[in-house]
Order: sequence, then C-alpha cells, then structure tokens
Amino acid sequence: MDNNNLSIFIEKIKEAATSQKLAKLTIAKKRNKNLETTRVRITLVRISAGLRLSFVYQYPTREITRNLGIEEGIEEILNLLTNDFYNADLFTATETVQFVRNQKGNTGLKTVKAANTALPELEHDHKKKSFIETTNNIYLRELGITGSDWTLKKDMTAKFRQINKYIEVLDAEFKNLNLPENAVIMDMGSGKGYLTFALYDYFINFLKVKVNITGVEFRKELVAYCNSIATACNYKGLHFTEGSIESTELKKADVLIALHACDTATDEAIWKGITAGASLIVVAPCCQKQIRKQFSVNNEMAPLLKHGILEERQAELITDGLRALIMEDCGYKTKVFEFISTEHTPKNLMITGVKKAGNLPKKDISEMIRNIKKSYGIEYHHLEKLLGKNY
Repeated sequence: MDNNNLSIFIEKIKEAATSQKLAKLTIAKKRNKNLETTRVRITLVRISAGLRLSFVYQYPTREITRNLGIEEGIEEILNLLTNDFYNADLFTATETVQFVRNQKGNTGLKTVKAANTALPELEHDHKKKSFIETTNNIYLRELGITGSDWTLKKDMTAKFRQINKYIEVLDAEFKNLNLPENAVIMDMGSGKGYLTFALYDYFINFLKVKVNITGVEFRKELVAYCNSIATACNYKGLHFTEGSIESTELKKADVLIALHACDTATDEAIWKGITAGASLIVVAPCCQKQIRKQFSVNNEMAPLLKHGILEERQAELITDGLRALIMEDCGYKTKVFEFISTEHTPKNLMITGVKKAGNLPKKDISEMIRNIKKSYGIEYHHLEKLLGKNY
C-alpha cells in the first residue's frame, strides 16, 4: 500500500490548520458499505478553549459534531483515511488538494490553485442574532434592566435572557404567519410589561412592521406605569388597559398571548383567542389545579399516582396535553415545549397554536380526548366547557 501520498496530504492539512489557512476539508466515499457515517466535513473554529478542528459526521438521518484539538484532530483524519474512506478534498486559502485511493490501495494527489481565497470566520462561539438592543432603549432603562449608561445590570441578566428567548420563540412563529398590516396583538396578564415592550420593540425596530399591541393587566398602578413608559418611548401602537382575562371583551385579535395565567385563566385566554379568530395563540400555563381535583384513577397508573408530587405533575401534563388537543380540534396546529423559567415560577412549559386554513388531517381528536378523560376519571376540562363542547 502506498502511504507516501497520504503522509504528504496529512502534512498539508496540519500546515493549513496551524497557519489558520484551512477553509474546509471533506472526507467521502466510504470503504465499507456497512459504515453508518456517509461523509465527514471538517472546518477550523475558535472556541473559548482555543483553536479546534470541528468534525461534522454525516449520517443518513442526522449529524454529530465533535471539536478536537489540532493534534487529536489530525490523528482522527489519518484514521478516517486509513480505515474508513477513500477520498478527501482539502480547501485552503492558496490551493485545493484532492486525495484519492482506489480499492487496490493505490493513492494519488492532485493540487490546483484555490478557486476562492476567502476564509470563513473562525469564531464558533459567536453571538446569536440580537432581536433586542440595549443601547438607547428607553423601556429597558425604565424597567431597571439597564443602567443610565445602557449597560445591562448584573442582577437583570436572567430577565434579559428570558426576554430574548421569548422573542426568539415568537420570531420562529411569526415567520410562518401572514399577519395583516397593523395586526391586533393582545397580551393578557402583561404584568410589568417586560415581554410586552420587547414584542413591540421587535415588530417596530427589528421587523419594521406596524402593529397594535394591548397589554391587559388588573393592577391599576402597573397599567399607569407601563403607559407612561410607552409614552416616553413614543410607542404609539402600544398601550395598556386595566382588566382581567375573564372580564376583557375581545371581538377580534390576530395574536393572543397569555403567559403564566393561573389555573383556568389559561383556558379563558385560549377560549378568547379561538373565538376571536386569532392566527396565533401563545400560552405558558401555571398552577394547573382544575383537573387534579377530578382525578380518579382505577387502572394500572393508580399505584404511581398515590404519591402527591407525582399526581400533581401528572395532572399538569394531562391538563396541558388536553389543552393542546382541544386547540387541535378547533383547527389549530399546536406545539408544546420548554420555555424558560422566571423569578416568579420555575414552570416553563409553553403551548403555541397556529390556526390552519382548510381541512386538517383526518383523525378523531374527540375520541382521543374522551379516552384520556376516561382513563383519569375526568368529568370535564374547563376549556371544553368554555367552548360549549362535551367530549
């Protein structure tokens, strides 16, 4: 077997990596058909631990990434080309080098001038796209998240992280929505307005889209406080009003949001969103008590639920799972996922529902709901009562 060409090729990789001229290395054409890995892509990155070779192992249905030190990475490349793959292509700032091996073990090298001399950025621990800017952002200062110099206060780091994660989650949803001009967005139970202000900021300054957002809050002093900040920011499409989720009359809404609405208040919010024809409903439930009071389990699950903490958690899962199913039965495509906890509650479940046009996939959601209720001895879910349904 001719290993001279392989040795030369490995040296070229090492030189390109250490001089930071390595743009990309691809390894392909597996030698064993039973090998799961179909291809390996390698780039040079700089992370907090220093310069690394980043390996992306490609499989038919997934990818696995490993970051290795230069020496360890070179050893891994040598192993891959000795045992698993026939070919490799090295792209640097100055040349492109192709290594080939046939089934008889004969190897070859081909070198040409680099077609692209530009190198990619090495920074791997890059900052995520920022939806919310701190500099000159009045509401962040007024809410105590930044100081007078616009720098983030240390004790508000978690809150700012929550705000950005919230906008990141909604950004993914809004990309797939066709909201009308001056869309009506209702934030039920807006509290001090951290997330309400951030959402308006996102629309006006990031998306450059005009919207009308209303924050509904039952504490009169918070309503006045938030309205004064909105005025200071010149946020003409944002205002806050006094009221509760239950008492608010809502004829039309394009988006309805209710975060950490306690117990059946979440059901009230979902109900109002559905009846108002909202294209998107976003809720983060908490304190799910209504279903737990009805639990009467006489099947194989009973021994598990004799422990109070397990019964409580199961009740929370059933409550929110049924909420998602009922929303699906009303024409919404739902997602249930982890959000991020706040200083008020460690609970971090979020449910989103996107109203779908046309016919949904044919499946008997009603029967699913009935079976679940029967298994746990549940007489009714508050949301189904609000909707006038009887599953």
